[in-house]
Amino acid sequence: MPIIERLVSVVVEIAVLLIAVSAHESAHGWVAERFGDTTARDLGRITLNPIKHIDLFGSLLVPAMLAISGMPVFGWAKPVPVNPLRLRDPRRAMMQVSVAGPAANLLLAVGALIGLRVLRAMAPGVPRLVLGALTSETFFGGGLLGLVVTILTFTLIINVILAVFNMVPIPPLDGAGIVEGLLPPHMADSYRRLGRFGFLIVLGLLWLGAFDLVFRPIMILIVRLVVQ
Repeated sequence: MPIIERLVSVVVEIAVLLIAVSAHESAHGWVAERFGDTTARDLGRITLNPIKHIDLFGSLLVPAMLAISGMPVFGWAKPVPVNPLRLRDPRRAMMQVSVAGPAANLLLAVGALIGLRVLRAMAPGVPRLVLGALTSETFFGGGLLGLVVTILTFTLIINVILAVFNMVPIPPLDGAGIVEGLLPPHMADSYRRLGRFGFLIVLGLLWLGAFDLVFRPIMILIVRLVVQ
């Protein structure tokens, strides 16, 4: 694949990712606000403006390396601060705050899937354009329709991957927040302390390719939903 095409594809993927993580973090803050904690609102973090959420390593460097290597792109943003002491019914609230981020990503993914299915009904060449998007060909050879299909395809795949990744029950990922809410308080405290090693555990799983075993079947399923 020509280097220019690959670089442009990387830029598009990262732009889509930044919107996805911004929606993810904003959803956390929005739900926290519904339960009485306005910390995120006060800090201006309930916004789709990526500048408010960017984490240099998780939002730019990691996604760029994954995109360049041809792997599924995902990443993370600066966590939205939530003060449990300001929440009504903190345990229940934190569970809903945790699930809000992945839920926002799934909503974006569903919207992208609907958009692709509508385009497919209108233009029979869309399945070919979807496959082209995955090899960076659509953006350059498909005109305006190719650009739209590329953006929707990346939006669908990246948001599904983000939702699945964040539901892994390893602190501080969102899945851990749900598990904490289900555990008795004394067990939840012990479980939460795993968060000190959570980042290292996630990096180790990435290095071992554990997430890739999950992500690639998901990508294949997504492509089948659109192409077939």
